[in-house]
Amino acid sequence: MEQICFELEHVEIAYLDKEILKFERLAVHQFDRIGIVGKNGVGKSTLLKLLAGKLKPTKGNVHKHVENGYFEQVEAPVAVLADPSLLGKLHVPKSSDQLSGGEQTRLKLAQLFTNYYEALLIDEPTTHLDQEGISFLLDELKYYYGALVLISHDRTVLDELVTTIWEVADGDVRVYSGNYSEYLAQKELEREQQKMAYEQFIKEKSRLEKAAQEKMKKAEKIAQSTIMNKENKAKANRMFETKSKATSQKAIQHAAKAIYTRMEKLQEVDAVKEERPIIFRQSKHVELHNKFPIMADRLTLKVGNKLLLDDVSFQLPLGKKIAISGPNGSGKSTLLKQIVDNETGLTISLKAKIGFFHQMSYQFTQDDTVLQFVKNRSDYDEGFLRTVLHSMQFAGTDLQKSVRDLSGGEAIRIQLCLLFLGEYNILLLDEPTNFLDVHAIIALEKFFNAYDGTIIFVSHDRAFINNVADIEYKITNKKLHQV
Repeated sequence: MEQICFELEHVEIAYLDKEILKFERLAVHQFDRIGIVGKNGVGKSTLLKLLAGKLKPTKGNVHKHVENGYFEQVEAPVAVLADPSLLGKLHVPKSSDQLSGGEQTRLKLAQLFTNYYEALLIDEPTTHLDQEGISFLLDELKYYYGALVLISHDRTVLDELVTTIWEVADGDVRVYSGNYSEYLAQKELEREQQKMAYEQFIKEKSRLEKAAQEKMKKAEKIAQSTIMNKENKAKANRMFETKSKATSQKAIQHAAKAIYTRMEKLQEVDAVKEERPIIFRQSKHVELHNKFPIMADRLTLKVGNKLLLDDVSFQLPLGKKIAISGPNGSGKSTLLKQIVDNETGLTISLKAKIGFFHQMSYQFTQDDTVLQFVKNRSDYDEGFLRTVLHSMQFAGTDLQKSVRDLSGGEAIRIQLCLLFLGEYNILLLDEPTNFLDVHAIIALEKFFNAYDGTIIFVSHDRAFINNVADIEYKITNKKLHQV
């Protein structure tokens, strides 16, 4: 029997009287490979911190039986304490004074894999990582001999590494067998079963309601016929018939009440929520007709003394979703910025209206609510705006939050909503999936598919690229070529 590495019993976690997690029991065994999924803010990282001993539960017990390695999502300088061969393999600079986000992640991975642990607890390891870094991570973890608990927004990573999914929602943790794709299939099956159960519930409720109403109508008819016959019958016969009809009427009313009681005892089934389709319209005055609205002729791109692109020519076609990939530091983000600024070497349509999403901390100073903030910046009707916001996990009381109080992740999600709702015909997005959970990434895929204009985006998320890109260009050896 496999050894138990971690055991959590009767756990409750609360913060400022708000319940974050509450479940009876979870266990991690010796060779478990667990992926933790759920929306932002539901407690995924909290659960991992419980396992790591970084956090104590409000109630309950956490038993830890092994030494573990812990990879935390922290944007802070990291001291170089790792195997030099791993540092070289991951192309981490020897000096750690000014590491980029991707280089910091690589350094932390090198430190994690320098020593062997019986269990690894890893929180969002692919943030800022390019495809080469993700491949290294997959290679290391595929052959790792021990318990693995992983939080990731990268569906390809989850599919390749995990065999169990812990879904965190509404404070509870549900366990599913299989990788992420198999988990999605099970969720879809649950959805279909719920739809069928709801249809059956409505059908049975309607049948019972109809039967009860028919009984009550029959009882009313007996009562009416009794009144009409009173004056036309002899007294003795009238008394006998009235008594008989009263008994019959009561029996029918009793049967009707019994049916209503059965209706009340029917197990309630919630309807499956069907979202309103998302279609972003494009007004006539921002329509583009250039076959290639963005072109470059022998473009050379430098940052300081570093040459990123050397004598590159390209034509980006109208109305396509165009992915730009390549290693960290190859010039992807710089190229997007050049397009936004319409720098020398580029030819951009005079009618281009460019919306730009880039990697930064979005903060708002207004006191507007989320819904009002978006309404003030869009001509769409409120129902559609609610649908768009709901897709990006703004629902219920979230719509009444002040935008000034939004978290970093929430601010990014509202910024993405505004981008697709804006009066643009070309959208540029630099690593839009970096700080989104899987649910928000899937919503962003829907946004892409519902948008008629041209989209140029940088991403290292292979599943995202495969799902939305019409064309992919890759930067290698200072050249841009179509994949």
